[in-house]
Amino acid sequence: MTRFPRISSRRLGVIATAMALLSGVVVQRAAAQDTTRVVLRSDTIRLQDAIAIALSQNIVARFARNNVLLDSLSVRSARNAFLPNLSASSSASQGFGARSGQGQNSLSISGGLSSGVTLFNGRQNVNTLRQARLNALASGEEFGRSRQTVVFTVASDYLNLITQQEQLRVQQENLGAQEQELTQLEAFVNRGTRPIGDLYQQQAAVAQTRLAVVNARRATENAKVDLIEELVLDPRRDYVFVTPPTPTAAASTGREPRFNLDSLITVALAQRTDLRAENLRVQAARRGVDIARGSRLPVVSGNGGYSSAYNSGGDASFLTQLDQRRGGSIGLGVSVPIFDRGATSIATQRALIGLENELLTLRSLGESVALEVRRALLDYNAAQEQLVAADAQQRAAALALEAAQARYGVGAATFIEVTLARATLIQAQSSVVNARSNVSFQRALMSYYTGDLDPNSVSIGLR
Repeated sequence: MTRFPRISSRRLGVIATAMALLSGVVVQRAAAQDTTRVVLRSDTIRLQDAIAIALSQNIVARFARNNVLLDSLSVRSARNAFLPNLSASSSASQGFGARSGQGQNSLSISGGLSSGVTLFNGRQNVNTLRQARLNALASGEEFGRSRQTVVFTVASDYLNLITQQEQLRVQQENLGAQEQELTQLEAFVNRGTRPIGDLYQQQAAVAQTRLAVVNARRATENAKVDLIEELVLDPRRDYVFVTPPTPTAAASTGREPRFNLDSLITVALAQRTDLRAENLRVQAARRGVDIARGSRLPVVSGNGGYSSAYNSGGDASFLTQLDQRRGGSIGLGVSVPIFDRGATSIATQRALIGLENELLTLRSLGESVALEVRRALLDYNAAQEQLVAADAQQRAAALALEAAQARYGVGAATFIEVTLARATLIQAQSSVVNARSNVSFQRALMSYYTGDLDPNSVSIGLR
């Protein structure tokens, strides 16, 4: 008798867990309700809240989740192919006859049960089940990668919002300093110690800074709109996105971790779920070749049946006739393929081509993973160097502004020098904000490319 193949992969537990968590979604969808839309209890959203909302409502993640469900049904269908079938049949007929000039009618009833099971079919059923399980595992890995993609996208949008808020803060602080300096300059002009031209220049600088504040506020609101769109939230409501705290370790040390390219590539090749999914697709394609080749082997099937009948024209009672006319059969059938018009050969060639395509896809994906990690490391190192340069520029610009203001206070410098020094400082402060944001983004990108991005412990912020 053919044995059921045993589950050899430990990842089936992951798929089973996912099925248990998602079974409620399937049941509720039967009522034609969109259960993926999140009902927010508050308009205040943290980073983890945004990630949870996106994982529930993102279209790509929902498609990947449905693929997992469909492949689990394929596994169930392949497993049920090992079971015997059972069918019931019955028939009834009314007979008419003549005896001694009098008509006599008779009612005949028959019924039976039949069952059949495939004992051997070239291991096609075994390989079909294994292929279905491999495809289900691959869908589970792809579902995990789609979740990482959603998390990375949300974290990037959230970081962009934080960056724009920080740029707005820089411009607002600059406006406050400009307005304070304008007040002092008005007093100097009224006392006749400064020319009126300096006052006009400062008024123009204040107006320009107010415009910069307006633009920064608009950029902040646009970043918030992008995040609302990504989370599929109600655009009519006003949301407050909480800035995540800076991690304690990074704040205390002030140093970014150093990475090794070989180690990163090794980690990425081992952890990338899309790469593991493609490996499983290759194994499933090999099973497809075995399925196609199995058509050349004979098929052995077993069958059995049981039946009985009753005729109202008989002398015996109903139960007696059923007992007397009962019968059964058991049989064994063998089918040997001799000529199938080349169907097996064509199916095998198609399966081999499919296997080669999967192998090419796996090789291409592995090379892409390594190149993505290499580029990410280069960009990360460059972002660190940019941050160091921006910090140095900011410190020098702050000292230059202090010196220019001191010289202007004693009449040794012009107001234009002070204005240029202040503009240089603002530009340096903005560069520091962008550089810190870029370092945080490249750090998250590194985690994403190496497959180490955990949806439950995402950390971003301007450090």
